Amino acid sequence: MKASDYLDKEEIRAFTRRSDVAGAWLVAWNWLLIATIFAVTIVWTNPLTLLLAVILLGGRQLGLAVLMHEAGHKTLFRTQKLNDLVGQWLCAYPVLGDVTAYGASHREHHRHAGTENDPDLPNYRAYPVTRASFLRKIKRDLSGQTGLQLIRSVFGGKGRNLMLREGERTHAERRGLLVNLCLLLLLVALGFGAYYLLWVVAYFTAYPLIARIRQVAEHGNVPDLYDLDPRSNTRTTYANPLERLVFCPNFVNYHLEHHLLASVPAHKLPALHRLLKERGFYQGHENALATGYLAVIRRAVPELGGGAQPA
Repeated sequence: MKASDYLDKEEIRAFTRRSDVAGAWLVAWNWLLIATIFAVTIVWTNPLTLLLAVILLGGRQLGLAVLMHEAGHKTLFRTQKLNDLVGQWLCAYPVLGDVTAYGASHREHHRHAGTENDPDLPNYRAYPVTRASFLRKIKRDLSGQTGLQLIRSVFGGKGRNLMLREGERTHAERRGLLVNLCLLLLLVALGFGAYYLLWVVAYFTAYPLIARIRQVAEHGNVPDLYDLDPRSNTRTTYANPLERLVFCPNFVNYHLEHHLLASVPAHKLPALHRLLKERGFYQGHENALATGYLAVIRRAVPELGGGAQPA
């Protein structure tokens, strides 16, 4: 099954055409949201806004990681220079990522999806899992254990990590710390340096949990993990505005369409989904679509009430 089975050459060219304006808007929009989260929390500091800030900043950290993913695919901007420059400094380094290292290993995921050679397989091959197993994963994330493991991996430590593939080195240590130092100094200059801790807490708690749920939605408990057809080994999840804000920023929920045609920029994935749906792409493969992230979790953890059937 190929994209050309459902799209003609001109349509593929149109969908894969990149835009510097659209890429710049995605980056600006993510940072505008980050600034808004800080501003609202600073103006109305209370336990509720602090908690919401950690959750929402975790979602925006995932948003920056998604844009790093786009730059790794060379689809965020039209030119390699902009994908590297903006993708590194404004997307990857703030979350201690690396466009070059991530892009190289992530393309292996696309190349081997549906096989035992998929480097991402350890993140979702075990699903469905028991309620106890899932709660242990949540505990590791929210207690900071997953975040600490990420930091150790970034700085050369060994061990399996949720956000990095085995053997992947980001080479982002110094530049990532520099960008984070700049964010801290900016808040200090504005008189609100202590609020930088929200970014750190989100990185160690909310970000790992949100990234885990996103991974479960994309490939966990799919119809057939070892089928080369992306309609069997990958899932698209419909999302409401709150879910888009936290769990699937920058259209990352359209993951099946992304695996079908990885050269499509993220902002065009919803339109690609609609066209494919009109042409019967999903007929007979309805389980490749999920109605939301709660439905995904319930089916990945049958004891929560979703039954044992994959979604």
